[in-house]
Amino acid sequence: MEVLILSCGTGGGHNAAAEALREECERRGDRAVFLDPYALRSDRTVRLVSGTYVSLVQKTPRLFGAVYSLGELVRKLPGRSPVYFINRKAARAMEHFLSQNHFDAVLMPHLFPAEIMTYLKRRGVPLPKTIFVATDYTCIPFTEETDCDAYVIPHPDLLGEFTRRGLPREKLYPLGIPVRRAFRQEISRADARKALGLELDETYLLVSGGSMGAGVLKRAVRELHRQFGDTARLIVICGTNRRLYRSLSKKYGSSIILLQTTDKMALYLSACDLYLTKPGGLSTTEAAVVGLPLVALHPIPGCETKNARFFTSHQFAVSLSQIRSGVDPDLWSYMAQQQRENVPPDSAERICDLAHRLTENDPAPTTP
Repeated sequence: MEVLILSCGTGGGHNAAAEALREECERRGDRAVFLDPYALRSDRTVRLVSGTYVSLVQKTPRLFGAVYSLGELVRKLPGRSPVYFINRKAARAMEHFLSQNHFDAVLMPHLFPAEIMTYLKRRGVPLPKTIFVATDYTCIPFTEETDCDAYVIPHPDLLGEFTRRGLPREKLYPLGIPVRRAFRQEISRADARKALGLELDETYLLVSGGSMGAGVLKRAVRELHRQFGDTARLIVICGTNRRLYRSLSKKYGSSIILLQTTDKMALYLSACDLYLTKPGGLSTTEAAVVGLPLVALHPIPGCETKNARFFTSHQFAVSLSQIRSGVDPDLWSYMAQQQRENVPPDSAERICDLAHRLTENDPAPTTP
């Protein structure tokens, strides 16, 4: 099968899900092409889209929350959203690309490509099978105005939310959020620590603000260092946020383990005793697949608020206030059990199976 995977650099989670899908496609012998659709126009467009988003989230998360809230209001109005019309500009380049390259299915762990493909479909352009993959535990604004052949959602309990937004029930598949196979590897905590050069008898708390180092990490590190500094070691991942890295390095020095980006996230999750992170869809899912007790830090307003609410209400995670009284081993054990029973580790395989079924049942390109 020939698969096109479309994602954008507005946060690392979308691309991480895309990488997990590409990994699974290639593992089973399918040909997979991973593409940012804006790259078909210019590298400048890619930098503009991703740079604007990253800057907004890192520097003014409250403004990002206001924009998200505005999207919730706009989705109640009749007609197409500004997001749909903005993405029309990339549609011509995508149409040309598809005319020059054959694909059986298009997997999209991002809304923007789904808007592009919807515009082409409504113009009568023949398309491969299109599958949108939700990477947050909510129906984000404007998902309902897309027209894909299938929608993969993270959990069966979200079916009602998606159908209330107008998505056809027969197109919804609660298959989970795809993560790379590294997060499913069978490795003991001791072996993971040896691989990372960590002490075997220490208690480690892993703290992250996602790929961008966003959220209120400075405040969280301050609180955690004050509460656990004598009994545990903090490992803080700053992502691409260099200003945060410099600030924490200057204040804490070698009393914490400070990283920028890392390609060993699965190992760090396996090695640590507790994970504290802003509740991005991928960050929380990766931790749940590993089975690591999870604390949802103050979310960036918007879909992360919904992620935090979903994880805490289902007891896959707790809030920061719940650990201020200390560590509860029974709670951690129960949380890990809930994660194992409710968060599928093999979502990437399930999604690729779905793509095969859809293309085998109707191999011809779709038309409106």
